[in-house]
Amino acid sequence: MKHSGSTSLLFHAALVFFLTSCGGSGNEKTTATDSAAADTAAKAPAAAEINTIITTPQNMVVVTQKVRNYAKWKIVYDGHDSARLANGAHNYVIGRGLQDSNVVMVALKIDDTAKAKAFAKSPGLRTAMQKGGVVGTPTISFITETWQDTAIIDSKIRSTTIFTVKDWDAWQKAFDEGKQERTDNGIAARVIGHDLNNNRKVALVTALTDTAKAFAYFKSDALKKRREASGVIGEPSRFLFRIVQRY
Repeated sequence: MKHSGSTSLLFHAALVFFLTSCGGSGNEKTTATDSAAADTAAKAPAAAEINTIITTPQNMVVVTQKVRNYAKWKIVYDGHDSARLANGAHNYVIGRGLQDSNVVMVALKIDDTAKAKAFAKSPGLRTAMQKGGVVGTPTISFITETWQDTAIIDSKIRSTTIFTVKDWDAWQKAFDEGKQERTDNGIAARVIGHDLNNNRKVALVTALTDTAKAFAYFKSDALKKRREASGVIGEPSRFLFRIVQRY
């Protein structure tokens, strides 16, 4: 808004000069009107910034599964939506593996964790998965999302990393301190959370805004040292995927 105000002032100053140099009885009136307009533009309040950060805890269930054919699986998945809703599970995001597009990740918001856990073990869900061509045993994780950045960004490539830390608060502090380093390496935090019953088991989702830099950073000594300093135990488990649907 400040830029617009400055541009308006320059425009009106030029207009006043033009009218003055040409003469005419309307000079005084035009100058007063234009000055008032410029003052109004200059004093207009700046647009309020939109807060894209959500810190209200949200329980989620994340299912990662291998399917024979994504298109056929998706038809069955969509047809099972009423059963999910009846058990308090709401569609959130679907992603497909970057290395194997038939590895599908589904994230859902849940209203009632007990009901969602029972649904995850139900014969009906097992039958639907078989019908959808799910291969092997799916990985089902229940997490509490504690922080999320909802700002829309261009990249749809994501990294989900699961790892154990010595202390949740100490890790969070160290993670926040590493923001600039991640930014410099094409990585932006999107979701931070932890296992539903254990906040030492961290779930982290990041967006890769520069895949070449991000992949190199994942293998770097700099990241290894930062992990050690923040209390990460062992080697993290990482799944790279591309978002194919948001709800």
